[in-house]
Amino acid sequence: MSTVTAPTQGAASQGAVGGSTPGSWKAPITYGVLGLFALVVFGLLGQPGSSTFSVSTRTDLFQISPIGVPSRLTAIVLALVCLGLAAFAALRAREGRRAPGWVAGTFAAAFVLAFLTWAVAGESIPFTGLLQGTLFLAVPLVFGALSGVMCERVGVINIAIEGQLLAGAFLAAVAASLSGNVYAGLVAAPIAGVLVALLLAVFTITYAVNQIIVGVVLNVLVVGVTGFLYSTVLTANASSWNQPPGLQRIAIPLLSEIPVLGPVLFRQNLIVYLMYAAVIVANIALFHSKWGLRVRAVGEHPRAADTVGIKVNVTRFKNVLLGGAIAGLGGAFFTIGAGLAFGKEMTAGKGYIALAAMIFGRWSPKGALGAALLFGFAEQLRISLGIVGTGIPSQFMLMTPYLVTIFAVAGLVGRVRPPAANGTHYAKS
Repeated sequence: MSTVTAPTQGAASQGAVGGSTPGSWKAPITYGVLGLFALVVFGLLGQPGSSTFSVSTRTDLFQISPIGVPSRLTAIVLALVCLGLAAFAALRAREGRRAPGWVAGTFAAAFVLAFLTWAVAGESIPFTGLLQGTLFLAVPLVFGALSGVMCERVGVINIAIEGQLLAGAFLAAVAASLSGNVYAGLVAAPIAGVLVALLLAVFTITYAVNQIIVGVVLNVLVVGVTGFLYSTVLTANASSWNQPPGLQRIAIPLLSEIPVLGPVLFRQNLIVYLMYAAVIVANIALFHSKWGLRVRAVGEHPRAADTVGIKVNVTRFKNVLLGGAIAGLGGAFFTIGAGLAFGKEMTAGKGYIALAAMIFGRWSPKGALGAALLFGFAEQLRISLGIVGTGIPSQFMLMTPYLVTIFAVAGLVGRVRPPAANGTHYAKS
């Protein structure tokens, strides 16, 4: 059997979000500007007082007292950390070397903590609750972004993530309601996603229709069909068609008692645990298996893959269906995962946000996870700060993750390049 040389994009795109190309000054400059902003706005111009963070929940076995820190001093120290990281990245760029991946993660953590101490000056915020809400809001985004990764790694643009999420939410609610079994809904959701993905695959791969147009049309189709069925069937027979049971939370023994991380990560329902597994399996499969090598070869250079015996369109077809199943499962989180009845257009554009998370995550599962968590954090932070009553406009918090995505796509935090054959039709010559 012939072998396939690994695509050059594979190793680069697997890297963590925020990495920079060797010798690039874009990342150090970005870090420096943001660090100076944090020093002036969050630190020097910040309000005096104390910022309090509660880290324990009522059900925690080990209770930790709320942590209070001086707002202005803490923000200044964290801003100086950001500037120090910017200086380190600049030194690496001067030497023509790439800054290590931990620099971007540490910078993001320090900047966010500086913002939090400034935003809640004189107030208290439940830090563990903030993290729990972040994970809750990020779950469907992670599934949607993983769906996009699976499709675009073989060269098929999946704009239909929104429709796949919505179809999964709809069929999960109906199946769980009619059967009275929540796990029936969990099985039905991926089937709904596969049905939408099947239409996407047939039109884009078999008939070579423009992939973006097909994706948009499928989103409109699913919105129309589910809206019609909701108005005519689910509303009229809500007691039997639209009252799905919800998945119960499962606390992992010992792990769930770890302060802060335990309640956030290990007191979740089955869909969240499946998300953990999906990210790990997808990352290993794409970058550390023969299957992943073939998939990436199809997405980077389909003709070269074809010459060594890889069935390009068959591989694309299978991956699109796999991506649809993953997105459908993510859609189940809106209904049986959250314990809610189905509502018209209840996904509210999350599929498009997942698409942005996939791009920001550089077409890798772990990158998509980090980007989805960023989007979820921004949304939960908007909610939490609204409850606390800070003067920050909620619209500013909503646009933050999109600004970061624009910076990423523009190359300010490193080069972002899709698979080379993304969006192109392949036919044997």
